[in-house]
This record gives sequence, structure tokens and C-alpha cells, in this order.
Amino acid sequence: MAGGSVVKQLGRKGVDVAAIVDQVIAKPEKIAELIEALKVEKRAVKFSYEKVLRLVSERRPELIYPYFDVFAGLLDSDNSFLKWGAITTVANLTAVDTEKEFEAIFQKYYAPIPGPAMVTAANIIGSSARIALAKPELTQRITREILKVEKAKYKSHGALSAECRNIAVGHAIEAFDTFFEQIDDKAAVVAFVKRQLKNTRKQVVKKAEQFGRKHGT
Repeated sequence: MAGGSVVKQLGRKGVDVAAIVDQVIAKPEKIAELIEALKVEKRAVKFSYEKVLRLVSERRPELIYPYFDVFAGLLDSDNSFLKWGAITTVANLTAVDTEKEFEAIFQKYYAPIPGPAMVTAANIIGSSARIALAKPELTQRITREILKVEKAKYKSHGALSAECRNIAVGHAIEAFDTFFEQIDDKAAVVAFVKRQLKNTRKQVVKKAEQFGRKHGT
């Protein structure tokens, strides 16, 4: 299995994706093949290409970094699964972003938080801790973007959904918990979390309570 086209291997049923990831890491020249296939493939198998590249970016982001623009472009994809995968991959690449590519797309990356797609916003918020830890100089900007979730307008089945916003708020509390110590405006974050003690979603209230106990707020 170690030889030959990884694209062909991923087209087979029951393929071991983890083994493909190991293979690509061992032979990084195979990344170009996957990137090209991801660009042109029309069938569902393209999601396997994206997944492999995303998993490689988690373990060896420097191998995927030369293709940063490809994943930045997928942030605009009409396909939600490709978009969500790109959100994670781009966040992984910030660990090796010596050229400040992420700073150039910062506004584009965070634009979906106010709505209307909750899952997209949740993926962005969930990836933000990784970005803040990789690029602490962006912490305050990231914090301001995440705080927009409180007034976000998300739709479910075509109608505005307060419950969707509550779910995203829960993700925001978890993100802030991870990089709270490097946030300058802690008061704004603490105030946000305290307001969630009255949230109508029990899981969010629990997260707010845990945050308060952990950070002495």
C-alpha cells in the first residue's frame, strides 16, 4: 500500500485513512497529488482527500503550509463539509505561519461568527484557541470576534434559532477557558460568561459555572 497513487487508494472502499495519513507524512511529495485532486474532483471521494490533508496538518502542519492559499480559498466553498474542514486546517497551519498568511485573511476567517450558519461559526470558535495559542499577538482581536456570538443570528430550517446561538455561546466559553490567561480585557470575557449563568440551555450554564470556579470569577 505504501506505493502508488494515494488518490487511487482513497477511491477504494474500506480504505484505512490513518494508514494513508502515515504514508503521506512519510512521503510528503504525495501531498501535491492530493491537493490537485481536491481541486478538480467532483465526486464525494474528494472529502477523503480533504480529511487526509486535514489530519496531516494536525501532525505536521509544515508539510501543508505551502498550500495555505488552497485552504483559505475553501473557506468560501459552497460545500459546508469542505468549508468546515478548511476552518480546522487553516487553524492548524497558524502554528507554522511564518509569513503571516493568516493575518491577511483574518477578517474573512471570522466573518461568519455573527451568522447565519451556526455550525460554521462553532467550528471557527472551536478552532480559535489553537490560533490564539499559536499567535498570542492576535489574542485580543480573536477575543473581540468571539464575543460577537452573543448577538449572533443563526438560522435553523430557515427560522432564527435562539438555541443555535446558545450552542455557539457554549463553544465560546470553552475557547475562552483555554486561552483566558493571555486575554487583556478579562473583564469583558468574565462579564460575558457571567451573563450565561442565566442561559436557557443547561449545558451552557454548567460551562459558565465551571469557568467561574476555574478562573476565580
